[in-house]
Amino acid sequence: MRMIGLVSRRQCDKLRSVFASFQARFSGLFAVLPWPRTLPIYWQVALLAVVLQIGAPAAERTPAKKPRPKAEPEISVEALARKAKQSVVVISHFDRDGKEDGVGAGFVVASNGLIATSLHVIGEGRPIKVQFADGTQHDVIEVHAWDRKLDLALLRIAATNLPALPLGDSDTLKQGTAIVAMGNPLGLKHSFVQGVVSARRDFDGIEMIQLAIPIEPGNSGGPLLDMQGRVHGWLTMKSAMTPNLGFAMPGNELKPLLARPNPIRIDRWVRIGALNTNDWLSLFGARWTQKSGRIQVESPGAGFGGRSLCLSQRSVPHAPYEVAVTVRLDDESGAAGLVFGSDGYEKHYGFYPSAGQMRLTRFNGPTVLSWTILEQVPTAHYRRGDWNTLKVRREKEKILCYVNDHLVIESSDAGLPDGKVGLAKFRDTAAGFKAFQIGTNLPSVAPQLSGEAATLLSNVVSNAASPVADDAVVLLEPQGIVAQKVLAERAAQLEQQAAELRRLSGAVRRQTVQRQLLEVLRGPEERIDLFHAALLISKLDNPELDIDAYRRQLDDMATELRGKLKSKADHNTRLAALQEYLFVENGFHGSRSDYYNRANSYLNEVLDEREGLPITLAILFIELGHRIGLKELEGIPLPGHFMVKYAGGNETDQLIDVFHEGKIITREEADEIVQDFTGAPATEAHLKPAKKRDIIVRMLHNLHSAAQRTETGPEALRYLDLILAISPDSAMDHLDRARLRLQSGDRNGARTDFKWLLDNDPPGIDMEKVSEVFRSL
Repeated sequence: MRMIGLVSRRQCDKLRSVFASFQARFSGLFAVLPWPRTLPIYWQVALLAVVLQIGAPAAERTPAKKPRPKAEPEISVEALARKAKQSVVVISHFDRDGKEDGVGAGFVVASNGLIATSLHVIGEGRPIKVQFADGTQHDVIEVHAWDRKLDLALLRIAATNLPALPLGDSDTLKQGTAIVAMGNPLGLKHSFVQGVVSARRDFDGIEMIQLAIPIEPGNSGGPLLDMQGRVHGWLTMKSAMTPNLGFAMPGNELKPLLARPNPIRIDRWVRIGALNTNDWLSLFGARWTQKSGRIQVESPGAGFGGRSLCLSQRSVPHAPYEVAVTVRLDDESGAAGLVFGSDGYEKHYGFYPSAGQMRLTRFNGPTVLSWTILEQVPTAHYRRGDWNTLKVRREKEKILCYVNDHLVIESSDAGLPDGKVGLAKFRDTAAGFKAFQIGTNLPSVAPQLSGEAATLLSNVVSNAASPVADDAVVLLEPQGIVAQKVLAERAAQLEQQAAELRRLSGAVRRQTVQRQLLEVLRGPEERIDLFHAALLISKLDNPELDIDAYRRQLDDMATELRGKLKSKADHNTRLAALQEYLFVENGFHGSRSDYYNRANSYLNEVLDEREGLPITLAILFIELGHRIGLKELEGIPLPGHFMVKYAGGNETDQLIDVFHEGKIITREEADEIVQDFTGAPATEAHLKPAKKRDIIVRMLHNLHSAAQRTETGPEALRYLDLILAISPDSAMDHLDRARLRLQSGDRNGARTDFKWLLDNDPPGIDMEKVSEVFRSL
């Protein structure tokens, strides 16, 4: 959010009375700021607004405390168990082959078929079934709402007149209060346990309920009840240290989701993270998932030794050809890597790391009796626990296997002909794959620097230690404490060099993103690719982001949506289909409980998680709309709440609130939003469409505001640096950057920004004070 310049006079008046107490409380902060405390009140209040985050959405403000309800009589434990048992369910999810691969608990919260549980109980992209205590079973037809941070999901089944459990006020649940819980621990269905609330604990900004009861796998999602039978939370995790300690999410967090759900049909839910069947075919079980450009696999395959395959459906060139992938294993005792020469079933070659060594195997059948390890070698080129690029080059008479561009295995085996290529995993390995490639001559994964750049890098790492011989300990031990001290000092030097290299790598990445973003934003408005520019912002913090993969995902979504439309569909029909597709069928929604999480500003994560801020959801809505012929969609930068406007045809313009599932709002409602945020009436200027460059700058300001909650030093400057590269005449951003540069010790950088202010004399800033600070540096 903008921190200075958007603070209205009315807000200044509201804050003037509390500023004196703020100065007293944070006197240390004001003492170290370089500018005097005699700044004009509007500037002082603007600084106060930075800290207090003026302009947070109304929905995020702390609600007024509710009156405490009257005490109700307690129910006996036996009666409570009988009553709750009717409402507690067993929740099972199933793999792609229809086999049960997880069990948890849930409870009825509405008689019309709504059931609450933990999100981790249902996983992602899986069919779900619910069973009541009387044996009645129902398929889940809809995931009515879900929240990742709260670990909460609301499921809908096709049933009515269900015995719903009443919701209590979890804020009133005190330490020492008697409670009961129900669930299915270790598969023992509808188990009942009694205990007490032992404490309230803060986990990642949520005050969870600590319980003195045992929680086991299968309990998750079950209700936490008081002795009147009211739900005060749902079980979510256990202690790893003791069996009689668990935690529950507070039940009051459930109420906003009941009020504002983000429903998605189960046929859509099972497609979350699903492999694109046009690109991949999985065999022999395991759980293969895909999120634009990256594939994950977990759980053992059904094949011998936990084998599972994921075969590419792309055509393979005739030999010689190359296939490559970058892979990371979560457990080096497992194995995962490349497959080639596959017959589409049991026969194939495999090249993969196993127990830290590289192995080339020929698989001629279903069991180890038909498998032949052609070669297995240790190599220093494989980096345990890290991403490694595997490449196989298959020529007519030999197979060449590479790790990180280094040849480690060469084989003349010709036992299997050419065939399909793809990925494999064995045993209980979880692994990630990215950058899968097929070609006749794939590029190196480690391009070499030359000239002055190579010399610079050599100078940075010239003092790095060489590999130490195994007998080094024997040679050094007689030196005792002296040797230990010297080695520790040398290790500290190397760690400093590593930190500097990481800093340099980040600076190079940020400079690359800045150059690419400025190139995208250069030129006339109609030619700027807003979607690509927004993904580049994500690249600033996510170096492994595959932008092309997300561009393909958006194109695939547009293709799917166009397939639902008749060729002569009018614009109103297309707009309704777009709203239905995003918010109903696919469950995109505004972030309710974790609004300020930076993930909501990364467009790739919005696509992955289907949750975001008004501005990122607006970009997705607009860009997808443009691809189905709705060129009249525009972004409207209302202060504090970005909107979309549809200006098609001769009808009245429609304002669309994408944060609230595409709700159409009136001009009066838009005026209220502006009034609430700025303290002043709305004007026509507030409804003027935003330029694409301004949208990108606003996204960067959102990230900058979020970063200031957790980051200090040079890293906190990266968004401002990019903002000023796009909008070099923004005086308030120069002033803000000068402040951050001073806080990080960069006096020369601060002088540069203050000098810019003095040279340009922008309105609204006390230049005498700026000059005084400049002379003091």
